[in-house]
Amino acid sequence: MPTSPNTPLRGRGALSQPAPRFESTARERVDDGWHAEPEPDAIATTVTAERARTIISRNDSPDISFDRSINPYRGCEHGCIYCYARPAHAYMDLSPGLDFETRLFYKPEAAQLLDRELRKPGYVCQPMHIGGNTDPYQPIERRFRITREVLETLLRFRHATTLITKGATLMLRDLDLFAEFARLNLIRIAVSITSLDDSLKRTLEPRTSSPAARLKLIAELTARGIPTSVMAAPLIPFINDAELEDILEAAAAAGATGAHYVMLRLPLEINGLFREWLQTHHPLKADHVMSLVQQMRGGKDYDSRWGIRQKGTGDYASLIARRFALACRRLRLNEQHRRLDTSAFRVPPASGDQLALI
Repeated sequence: MPTSPNTPLRGRGALSQPAPRFESTARERVDDGWHAEPEPDAIATTVTAERARTIISRNDSPDISFDRSINPYRGCEHGCIYCYARPAHAYMDLSPGLDFETRLFYKPEAAQLLDRELRKPGYVCQPMHIGGNTDPYQPIERRFRITREVLETLLRFRHATTLITKGATLMLRDLDLFAEFARLNLIRIAVSITSLDDSLKRTLEPRTSSPAARLKLIAELTARGIPTSVMAAPLIPFINDAELEDILEAAAAAGATGAHYVMLRLPLEINGLFREWLQTHHPLKADHVMSLVQQMRGGKDYDSRWGIRQKGTGDYASLIARRFALACRRLRLNEQHRRLDTSAFRVPPASGDQLALI
């Protein structure tokens, strides 16, 4: 597999294959002068079944709006260079670079595991988030339909659900489910839009849906009464930060009623991968971009403290926050705060259960 930096591969975001951080040995490519076969300009995606024992992930992070989530897939073919989930591939002894977007895992028993966990005595319903790590509507969902099965299970239990995606085209397949969720006040959806510039999207998040397709998805969802917001994320200094108001305006025009944003985060291996991407695609901007990043991270590339990691600090971060607030006020975004109905949760009869006589 190609590991040389600064050589973009067709349809891939990462440019190299850094070793997993838990690996005891490190490898470095050296040209010894001998003949080498030319490297391919593309890498095929491989998908492997993962036999998970549980499907609901829990978190107690005070700056995250949900305490439980489901990720039907591990790794993501969308290839977003900035993805905060990349470092998790190290737990599979795989690289957070090209491995993360080419060596994927699916959870074939996700729906059955979910059914079992929701039936446990004492389970208390709170909104279940889908897509907290990797996109539930990445391309392999068309083949495996794990997200669809998870949604069908949640709907049977009348379980409040939130979801975020960039996979607009494929998500349209499940409008019937979302409409039923919405009728019962059980769902909120966020569509992530990083840029309205197709050329920037192709390098920053190569296998995601186009900006136009995501705006169309917002329009389709809201036309069916499905509460939909836009996530302008991540905002990258001097790369897409100037688009903030344009993204919010386009989403509001499509029908979005809410909006959120997150500043670029560079934890662990993402730092090196993003710097490599920056030097390859925007070499003349690289120093200025990283200077602004460090201005909002206390002089470092990243500050992981809760309450700070999402938005940053300092003058630049404050300016972004002010621009966002003014745009939301002008566009009347975030004025609706309807809570999802967690009281509707019920445990449906299992197969083979005897129903009560009337």
